[in-house]
Order: sequence, then C-alpha cells, then structure tokens
Amino acid sequence: MTYVGLLIMLVSGFAMLKRQNWGRWLYVIGAGIGLLVGIVTSPMREAMIPGFVFYVVVVFFLFRRRANEYFSGTESAGDAQGA
Repeated sequence: MTYVGLLIMLVSGFAMLKRQNWGRWLYVIGAGIGLLVGIVTSPMREAMIPGFVFYVVVVFFLFRRRANEYFSGTESAGDAQGA
C-alpha cells in the first residue's frame, strides 16, 4: 500500500509540474482514498486529523482560479514568468 501511494504521489507531482490537469485529479483521488483507508484502519482516528486538514488545504489551492488557469494553459505570458 505504501509503495502504491508513493508512486501515485510521484506521478501526480510530475504531471502537475507539466501542467497536466489529470495530475491534480490523480492527487485528489489517490490522496483521498489513502486518507479514507487510514481513517478506516487506524486505531487512533484522531491522529488522522492533521493529515485531513493538510489534504483539504492542498485541494483548496489546487482548485483556485490561478491554479485552474495554470492547468488550462490560459496564463498570460507575464504571469508565467512571475512578473
């Protein structure tokens, strides 16, 4: 399970760096399933709260307007260079 989760995170990270929209969806689904498995199997469910909060924050930033522009390729030339 650990290696599959690591592989999913690596593939989704590389895809997101290459502006592939499927990469962020792979992260959202893969990390969500991993979090659910952790909640179901963990004897200390309270220990999963920080991971859940981190997941929600990351998903929030992945679907903001600027992120949507980045993944759709509609960023202006000045924005892409950090200007």
